[in-house]
Amino acid sequence: MSDFSEELIRPTTEDEQGEPHVPSGTGICLPWLQKHIETIATGGKQEKDFAQTTSACLSLIQEALLKHQWQRAAEYMHSYFQILEDSDSNKRQIAPEIIWRLGSEILYYHPKSNVETFNTFADRMKNIGVMNYLKISLQHALYLLHHGMLEDANRNLSQAETWRYGEKSSSQEVLINLIQAYKGLLQYYIWSKKKMELSQLDEDDYAYNTASQNMLNHSWKTSINLCALIQIPGVWDPFVKSYVEMLEFYGDQDGAREVLTNYAYDEKFPSNPNAHIYLYNFLKREKAPREKLISVLKILYQIVPSHKLMLEFHRLLRKSENEEHHKLGLEVLFGVLDFAGCTKNITAWKYLAKYLRQTLMGSHLAWVQEEWNSRKNWWPSFHFSYFLAKSDWKEDKTLACEKALVAGLLLGRGCRYFRNISKQDHQVLKKKIKQVKKSVKKYSIVNPGL
Repeated sequence: MSDFSEELIRPTTEDEQGEPHVPSGTGICLPWLQKHIETIATGGKQEKDFAQTTSACLSLIQEALLKHQWQRAAEYMHSYFQILEDSDSNKRQIAPEIIWRLGSEILYYHPKSNVETFNTFADRMKNIGVMNYLKISLQHALYLLHHGMLEDANRNLSQAETWRYGEKSSSQEVLINLIQAYKGLLQYYIWSKKKMELSQLDEDDYAYNTASQNMLNHSWKTSINLCALIQIPGVWDPFVKSYVEMLEFYGDQDGAREVLTNYAYDEKFPSNPNAHIYLYNFLKREKAPREKLISVLKILYQIVPSHKLMLEFHRLLRKSENEEHHKLGLEVLFGVLDFAGCTKNITAWKYLAKYLRQTLMGSHLAWVQEEWNSRKNWWPSFHFSYFLAKSDWKEDKTLACEKALVAGLLLGRGCRYFRNISKQDHQVLKKKIKQVKKSVKKYSIVNPGL
């Protein structure tokens, strides 16, 4: 093990605790911490001094972490280990988790750290405060996965899966389920690799049957590990996706639909946009009726009105025979363009320009006014300023033309954005600009006489 590992992991000796200075394993004196200790040592009870010293040390570690000073943080950590001997039982109880979080962060980024160092630290910390065993085991496994050590991660999770400590194990049931689920994800990864291998084999080949049976065995193990977790209220996106993929692969469409429907609509689960996206994509693959697709995306619209699927939602609404859906289609487009991240979305502007014109041609002025009334005080500066007209024309002339049509329809021919674009002399877009002027003159909601 490296000197750094020994320095971070080893406890403080009695001799070191008695010294008036704070040393590090590298022989470096720590003047910042020494200053705090000398200040505290001038008065007060020993217990109070101890608490203030560890508190000061923790603050210095946090400061070093924020500044990415990993060596400095490691040196302070050696002194912070004395928190495990605090006379306050509550502080002693939470100390192992704090040490683990700080120490693992340092070891993850320290230039002299390696996998062996991290493994040693994790194994020691698992045995300090039994209630942290599962958390540390799970995070340790994720670290190993990050380094591509799948077998070691699986072994780590298998050991944690069987962990029990008297009656306290019941309070950590969710953590055990989570560990089992991550083990299931590892098995899913193996299953995915076997599925890829299977796709390259001839169905009449003997190897195909063997590979197919191996896949089935892995899917069964994975299903057991994933199924328990996704029934517990929570956000379990990667686990749900993996489970549904396997169900679909083996033709269990009803099972996949049930899992996704429960994940999206069960009131015990937290609101989760992805749950509705997964359900929508599944129903789309099944070629579900348009009304069913609309009902799923309608909920997603209420949660994330700027989601990229909203343009698809608009197309579905536009094709519907229900007039309320047509009205909602206009609302959806305005909703998308309310967000700064969508201001340059040329597809959204094309849809709005076309649909706005169609809506006004269809004598639905009230629909447009309803959407515009709540936006007329801020959309002009947000979308249609003179500065934006110049920059949009420079960056994307097609976008500028679509926006100019919307600006003219909503604000009239006096709008500075519309005027700037409409006077541009561009040979290719000359016809387009002429059509924009004509549409604004005929369908603008602003009285041209005012």
